[in-house]
Order: sequence, then structure tokens, then C-alpha cells
Amino acid sequence: MNRSEQQIRDEITLREASLADARRELAAGELTKIQAATIEAREEIALRRAHEELSEMTDGNPRRRPARRRRRSLLLIGLACFFVAVVVVLWSSLLLRQPGNSVTGNVSLGRAQQVTQLLSEAEADVANGNVAAALSAYQDVLTLSPKNVPALTETGWLDFSAGSSATNPALVTLGIKDLRKAITYAPRNPAPRLYYAIVADSTPGNAALAKSEFKVFLALKPSQGQLVIARPFLKQLGLVVP
Repeated sequence: MNRSEQQIRDEITLREASLADARRELAAGELTKIQAATIEAREEIALRRAHEELSEMTDGNPRRRPARRRRRSLLLIGLACFFVAVVVVLWSSLLLRQPGNSVTGNVSLGRAQQVTQLLSEAEADVANGNVAAALSAYQDVLTLSPKNVPALTETGWLDFSAGSSATNPALVTLGIKDLRKAITYAPRNPAPRLYYAIVADSTPGNAALAKSEFKVFLALKPSQGQLVIARPFLKQLGLVVP
């Protein structure tokens, strides 16, 4: 159902207020940098979409419609930010999959096929908000393929986020170790660089390291979704925002 112009304007007002609240709460120490950046990225995406919708409605040309490709791009950016929002949640415990619900699939599958299937199921688990199951799937991937960069990256970020929330230094260290491994195995992949840079920026005394890693990240031609996630941190560090 199409929305009215007033409904769109109301959404814009609410989301701008949400952005302002997040920045105030960050300054007051009520939000971490990761949490504030997550909110900022999410609201900026929604605001962009609302402004485009409002522009379509008021430009005087009802036949004009944005390209499907642009809408698909916004959806992908939103999903990327959704992942960041999910993993900063406090996890008091990480549940393993129950017997009979194995994510490894048919035992006759080759190792490469199993890895591909596990990664797909982990992505689906994240989309469904089941981060514990996603972590379990990523760990299964690493059992089959210890140098798998996507699994190392996501596991490292999940462990760091959970450890930070629960004030668990051992889990934080484990997460950082996995992110470093991912960078070692794929030094030109922007994803592990992005998460490692965010980790550095979120750790006291590592501003110089964060700046260095974000500069490398930008040089690796990251995707638009990755740039949306990075942008609030780049602003805070005084770096040029693409």
C-alpha cells in the first residue's frame, strides 16, 4: 500500500530524531561506538529511501520510477547494516545446534560443497536473527577449512562483539586473533580489514591503528554496503568519507 506524503515526512522526522538521540547517547557514554554507528548507518539508509520516495511523489512526474537495480542496492546495504546490528547484541550464552539438526547436510557431499552449504546456512541464520546458529555454522566451516576467510571474519567479529558486551577478555582476544588470521590469508579483502579497523577504533589506545586499517580498507575498493558501515567511524577519526 502506497504511503501518503505526510506519512513519509513523519518517518523522516522520526528517523532524524533517532539519529540525534544516538549521537547524544554516544557523547554521554550510554552507547558504544559500535552501537551508535549501527544506528547511524541504519537510519541514514532509511532516510535516503524515504527522501527518494518523497522526491518521486513531489517531482510532478508520476511515471518516473527509480531503477530496480538501485532499490536492490539499497536492500543489500540495509542487510549489511542489519548484520552489524545483530552481532552487537549481548549474548549471555551461545547455543549449539541440537542433534538431528546438523548443518553439514548430506554426508556424501564433498568438503567444498559442505563449506558452501554451511556458509549459505549461516547467512540465512543471520537473516533470521539466529546468530548463535550462524556462529555454530561458521565454526563448522573452520573445522572443514581452517583458512576460510569469510568464516574467520564473521566468527572473529561475533566473538569480539560477544566478548565486549560480556566483558570477557578471552573472547575478545579470540575474536581479534581470527580477524588477524583472515587479513593474513586475504590481505586484499576489504571485509576483514573493515571489522578489524572497527575493533581497533573500539579498543582504547588504538586510534592510530584504526586510522591505518581504515586507510588500507578504503584503498581496497570496498562495496557500497561496506562503506555505509564504515562511514560513521571514518567521520569520527577525521578521515575523508567517500
